[in-house]
Amino acid sequence: MNAVYIMWLREIKRFSRSKSRIVGSLMQPLLFLVSFGFGFGAVFAAAGQGNYINFLAPGIIGMSIIFTSIFNGMQVIWDRQFGFLKETLVAPVPRIAIMFGRTLGGATVATLQGCIVLVMTLLIGFHPVSWLLIAPAILIMLFIGTLFSALGMMVASLMRDMQGFQLVMNFLVMPLFFLSGALFPLSAVPEALKLVAAIDPLSYGVDALRYFLINATTYGLGLDLIVLSGFTLVFLALGSYFFSRIQV
Repeated sequence: MNAVYIMWLREIKRFSRSKSRIVGSLMQPLLFLVSFGFGFGAVFAAAGQGNYINFLAPGIIGMSIIFTSIFNGMQVIWDRQFGFLKETLVAPVPRIAIMFGRTLGGATVATLQGCIVLVMTLLIGFHPVSWLLIAPAILIMLFIGTLFSALGMMVASLMRDMQGFQLVMNFLVMPLFFLSGALFPLSAVPEALKLVAAIDPLSYGVDALRYFLINATTYGLGLDLIVLSGFTLVFLALGSYFFSRIQV
């Protein structure tokens, strides 16, 4: 457990000491909130869908979490190139503990990022259905962060090239985000798109956030938690397996 804590703490310290990283990672969510929120707000309201800012905010929070957590795997490639990963792996601790610590650290950083974006949405005009439900919403953020941090670790364990990792992650992240219903309600899309969204784990994360933040759901909280749990366990298992076989 000490190794898990040390690796978790390292990720937290790296995040807290990088002010430019914190500020830079907020620009994209802010752009989406302002451009989409105010640009399509009137169209959304005219269609009888209500306040678009309220609908959009959970999706943008989910976007911030997935971008931050899944690119946590890049740190593995970075550490491999600069020799830190070799020093870590020769320590007399199980590799699975190192992987869990880095995954939880990335998930925690992503959750902190999500909380900052949540505050931004409040300043722009988002109104949660209940302030008491903010706490379980933050737990859902941690859930989403763990899932995609494990996915990033799994992919990074299979790659050595940082540019290749970025290309693969962009190929995964953008479809996962745009097909999750973060920007539009899934109830009004064609059946083919509904089917694709149904196999996107982020769809269930965003849906769970909407359940707690605006009391709206497409799949139901029970199914959201089951699917998120299943994907998280699978990616943790695969990430642990591939990280245990990593070569430096």
